[in-house]
Amino acid sequence: MSEQALDTPAHEFELDRNGFWASSLVQLTLARCRLFFREPEAIFWIFVFPILLAFGLGIAFRNQPPEIPRIGVVGANLAKALGTGKNLSVETVDRAAGELALQTGRIQLLAISTPNGVIYRYDDTNPDARIARLVTDRRLQTSGGRPEPVKTINDFVRERGSRYIDFVVPGLLGMNLMGSAIWGVGLAIVDFRQKKLLKRLVASPMRRWQYLASFVLSRLLMLPVEVVVFLAFAVFVFGVPLRGSIWQLAILCVAASLSFNALGLLTACRARTIEAASGLMNLVMMPMWILSGIFFSADRFPDAVQPLIRALPLTAVIDALRANMLQGTGFAELHWQLAIMAAWFVIPFFIALRLFRWR
Repeated sequence: MSEQALDTPAHEFELDRNGFWASSLVQLTLARCRLFFREPEAIFWIFVFPILLAFGLGIAFRNQPPEIPRIGVVGANLAKALGTGKNLSVETVDRAAGELALQTGRIQLLAISTPNGVIYRYDDTNPDARIARLVTDRRLQTSGGRPEPVKTINDFVRERGSRYIDFVVPGLLGMNLMGSAIWGVGLAIVDFRQKKLLKRLVASPMRRWQYLASFVLSRLLMLPVEVVVFLAFAVFVFGVPLRGSIWQLAILCVAASLSFNALGLLTACRARTIEAASGLMNLVMMPMWILSGIFFSADRFPDAVQPLIRALPLTAVIDALRANMLQGTGFAELHWQLAIMAAWFVIPFFIALRLFRWR
């Protein structure tokens, strides 16, 4: 030990040691903060995501007048009695068309004129249907200054397809198809690039389109299990209807997977780190999580942004899945949604093909 150290009092050693630990703690804390702000994924989820979510939900559930009940009416005289006023949307239908509209949730109540009075067919577990029944009956009883009340009969129905679980299952399926495709493809490519494995393939005779297409095909091979397990759970546990063609539903799922796979390729074609790829993927998926109508109808958003919302791939996928599963709609009426899905596959895939780099 040096002579200077021997002459230094013990309390000064203690002060120096405490100062060292305080300085180290400060520097380590500052280092952790710097590392945090260098991770775009963490910044997105902590700062950007809550703001975007609040903004989207605030627009969707902004202050607006109550929704007008939608009802179907069987009988010309009954339709004439109910067809005036602004707080009720009345559609004259025949019995078969009215039953189908009630099953698919297009109307909330079916009013049927009979010699003995009026029959109200509706799902009494649906709050909107109960409101439609009250508004319809009030309009009917006060129309034309009737001296006596009209006799009405409640015919409760519990139609599959008009429940909230029926509405949300196609949305969850579309969201799952998007997440599994974009994350599964994008992260795999970036992981290979980060581990320096991609540059080893440059000397091989394999072409870029073959390499990228292999990711798409591998996702398609896993798609049947992904879709069948989810739909089987929804059908057997909750009784969600599958009214459309099963083969057409399968084709819709394949088209959806292709479009989302192409987006996954595009987000990963240049990204060099997992963090950068994650940030890009969140940036791509976030608008669709909010706008595309997974948990609530996209019609809640203002009319000015509806063309943009309808052009999103997830909106087209969810609209097509709901139409097929709940209404039995065929391809002839889904041409616009199919065209959007095809465009979101072809354009991003060829852009990714041109931008892709092995290193």
